[in-house]
Amino acid sequence: MTVRALTFDTGGTILDWHRGIRSAFAAAGAARGLEADWAAIANEYRRRSLRGMVNAEHPAYNIDDVHREKLHEVIAEFKLDALTAADRNAIWRTWHALEAWPDFAGAASRIRRRYLVASFTILTTSLVVDVSKKNGIDWDVIISCEMIGVYKTRPEAYRTAAKWLALDPSEIMMVACHNFDLDAARACRYQTAFVRRPQEWGPAGPPDPNPNPACTLVVDGFEELAHRLGA
Repeated sequence: MTVRALTFDTGGTILDWHRGIRSAFAAAGAARGLEADWAAIANEYRRRSLRGMVNAEHPAYNIDDVHREKLHEVIAEFKLDALTAADRNAIWRTWHALEAWPDFAGAASRIRRRYLVASFTILTTSLVVDVSKKNGIDWDVIISCEMIGVYKTRPEAYRTAAKWLALDPSEIMMVACHNFDLDAARACRYQTAFVRRPQEWGPAGPPDPNPNPACTLVVDGFEELAHRLGA
């Protein structure tokens, strides 16, 4: 197994979006005397946002725009109209202040001593910069699909990332907790590592918990990934 670089999905694989977004909804709701299943609302918000961005091709919008649009949709559907413009903005801004999973930053630092480490994501560049500063994450490079203009899981996104890294796709390992991302990367000749994130969707559990056996590596966490890679 010859690996020279690791490209990390970031939104769900690195960031604990469910806890952050659920907490933001709950705080805003409490301020307005609202009670709801905040976990279910956070998950529906995430599902709609992913559907609105994955596979996009030269869109006139980015994930920040989609997060704002889908937030208004979810608020209307769940009858949360008491949330003010300030409440909505606070929820939306939470995406740029999410906590990373606690096992990532230290393991990534170890991996960087031996491999090129990149964020390869549908998130905006500014979002990745903000959460990376907040969580003490150092990347060698950020590759946002916003830069490419074509979004995962379209093959052009993976091919362009490899081209920009000046590597053959077979020298890159895509790291994610979702089969859809890893399957698409593997189809472009990337090696793949499935990292289990059982809490990504909160108590409901992830919709895609079982790794494709075709993955190069399957690990329970980032410390194990670093160890398996000899870092």
